[in-house]
Amino acid sequence: MTEQKHTDKRLRHKFWQFFWRSWAIQTSWNYESQMNMGFMYGMAPTIDEIYGEKPDTPEKLQKKKEAYHRHMAFFNCTPQLTSFVLGLSSAMEEEYAANPDTFDPDSINGVKTSLMGPLSGIGDSFFQGTVKIIAFGLGINMAQQGNIFGPILAMIISIIPSVIVTYWGGKWGYLQGKKNIQRLINNGTINRIMSLMNVIGLMVIGAMVATMIGITTPIKFGKTFVLQKTLDSIFPQMLSLAFTLGMFYLIKKKVNTAWIMVICIFGGILLSVLGIFN
Repeated sequence: MTEQKHTDKRLRHKFWQFFWRSWAIQTSWNYESQMNMGFMYGMAPTIDEIYGEKPDTPEKLQKKKEAYHRHMAFFNCTPQLTSFVLGLSSAMEEEYAANPDTFDPDSINGVKTSLMGPLSGIGDSFFQGTVKIIAFGLGINMAQQGNIFGPILAMIISIIPSVIVTYWGGKWGYLQGKKNIQRLINNGTINRIMSLMNVIGLMVIGAMVATMIGITTPIKFGKTFVLQKTLDSIFPQMLSLAFTLGMFYLIKKKVNTAWIMVICIFGGILLSVLGIFN
């Protein structure tokens, strides 16, 4: 009974770690890897628990360094849903520490990467596109009538779903990971899930390119030929896609992020002045 109470207390402490640390996911946001440092901050207690704050063997020290490096990879997701990824990743790290010979550590980042796109698409639509609009719509309406509770109500409506999803997301991700991850890897299900998630993530990214990047050209030849209409008839949003692929190429070539921003800003101004792009 005492051992069970200790286990339950440890789990509750871990779930609250996922909860509180996921709220700090954007505190070290950067253009190169976005939320990676915040995610590493969320994973640090689990890694320290597995290998010790001061590893007592060179092998543990090396494993700990590898884990830290693993979770400094690029990460970007709706903040309220990062606790789920933290919980799942923590369960996978513990599984890898327990079964290093049969568990592939690369699958940890593989699962993280495959979840980012779909969770961001769902989370941004719900929290940013639905909850906040409803909350602050009601709050603004009350504030315009002189009611001081308008902004208070807006914050309450916004935070309640965030608190619920953040806590239970971390808990569910960890428990499901501990319960099912090895079985899913052994029977190949995890690979199929990763493949499906990659497809969904690419669909979300494709939709974002089409809706959030608006590059058109005003070039015309004579009175009848409008280049933009011709491009749209061949491939809608062709210029937006070409621009995105160009940025992807520069990133793959490891061009400094600052230079990419300079190219975007001054290149956009120059091409607009020359009448090539709108």
